[in-house]
Amino acid sequence: MNAPLYTIDILRLASALPAPAALDRIDGTGVERSPTCGSTVTTRVQLDDARWIEQVSQDVQACAFGQAAAAIVARHATGRTGDEVETALEQLSAWLSGQRDVPPDWPGFETLASARSRASRHPAILLPLRALRAAIESAR
Repeated sequence: MNAPLYTIDILRLASALPAPAALDRIDGTGVERSPTCGSTVTTRVQLDDARWIEQVSQDVQACAFGQAAAAIVARHATGRTGDEVETALEQLSAWLSGQRDVPPDWPGFETLASARSRASRHPAILLPLRALRAAIESAR
């Protein structure tokens, strides 16, 4: 029997996605859309003087996988740099596609392992990190 695609942990993550937060100031905004499924993530970021992430706010319109990935990003983005976000995005993409055996060095993404065999889910999973990267880049 095949393992379920939507595990209870994925559904819990998706339902735990925080509502968009009001930031003290918005230093950058990134909007990413998946042409495959139509999922959209808008991310606003507040950075400190050293350009580390202080706060993140996301508006997510996505499937359970996109919502779960956004919840993972929201939980672990604070205190990270743009380079760390870029590395996590590269590692996540490689892991999903099977080019990397271990999940990215960002806590929580291992929860989405059931989607690795479903390439149609990958764009939604990558959206939150792509939107965060775009938000950081727009702050430059």
